[in-house]
Amino acid sequence: MTADPPPHKTYRIEDLAHRSRTTVRTIRAYQDKGLLPRPERQGRANLYSDVHLARLHQIADLLARGYTLASIKELLDAWDTGRGLAGVLGLVTEAEGPWTDEEPARLSRADLDARFGGTPDDTAVAEAMALGVLEPVAGDPDSFLVPSPQELAVAAELHAAGVPLTAISDHLRELRVQVEHIAARFLEFTTEHVFARYLDDPHHRTDAKAAEAASLVRRLRPLAQQTVDAELARAMRLFATREVRRRLGAGERPKTREETRTVSLPADTIQAVGRLVGPDHIAEFIALAAEREARARHLDALTADHRPVNDLDETP
Repeated sequence: MTADPPPHKTYRIEDLAHRSRTTVRTIRAYQDKGLLPRPERQGRANLYSDVHLARLHQIADLLARGYTLASIKELLDAWDTGRGLAGVLGLVTEAEGPWTDEEPARLSRADLDARFGGTPDDTAVAEAMALGVLEPVAGDPDSFLVPSPQELAVAAELHAAGVPLTAISDHLRELRVQVEHIAARFLEFTTEHVFARYLDDPHHRTDAKAAEAASLVRRLRPLAQQTVDAELARAMRLFATREVRRRLGAGERPKTREETRTVSLPADTIQAVGRLVGPDHIAEFIALAAEREARARHLDALTADHRPVNDLDETP
């Protein structure tokens, strides 16, 4: 004789609201929107089950991830028709994971002050918290969580070099806008060429497809940082070299009379150069052209001195 299956646990709506940490009004609203199955009717009572409780937990989790109720309904419909909610949530989890190997650190207020010259600065701390460079620690007002110790270390080095904290905050705020633009462009690029086939058609969001997309996220995650690192290094070398040369050029010794000799040129020549490079660059162009010609003649002289005998022009 087989034993009867254990009875399903049932809840009245008030009990379901308490267990799911929501309200009766919210549960009824979810039912009206089709997010929650209708309860079982027994006599005059509506009874809910663990299925409803699990669904309420799923909705709360998706809301916390930033989904709208409309998109949650689409995902739950996919789950109900066997189209892989678990796989989609796995992809979301992968995308929301850390995009860096850097580990957050905890820092006391005393250590923070010591890093920035030893003088407490409540205004700078408040600014750092507003920017997310520092985060409060619950129950410990004298400590902070540092999401990026490297970023804080850069700020400390800049401050030690003489950069005011307000200037560092302003620079970070400006830099963040530009970096977010780069991140948005990289995401648009990868979505267009990689993820569109996984995300655009809700009827093909199977667990297998979502798992494949999540694997691609793991593979592409370091590429954004590597690309930015390489391009930033290239740009910094270019602009740093240019700036140093400009600064050194501005402090050159006064030119001698011989170096500043005036040379008369035909008006037609000056007009032709002006049409070529603009009126503001005539003198610079002529000077560079003359220097290039002088160097070319010097090179010709050097090569002529070392030319093989049988290559020299015969003289009468």
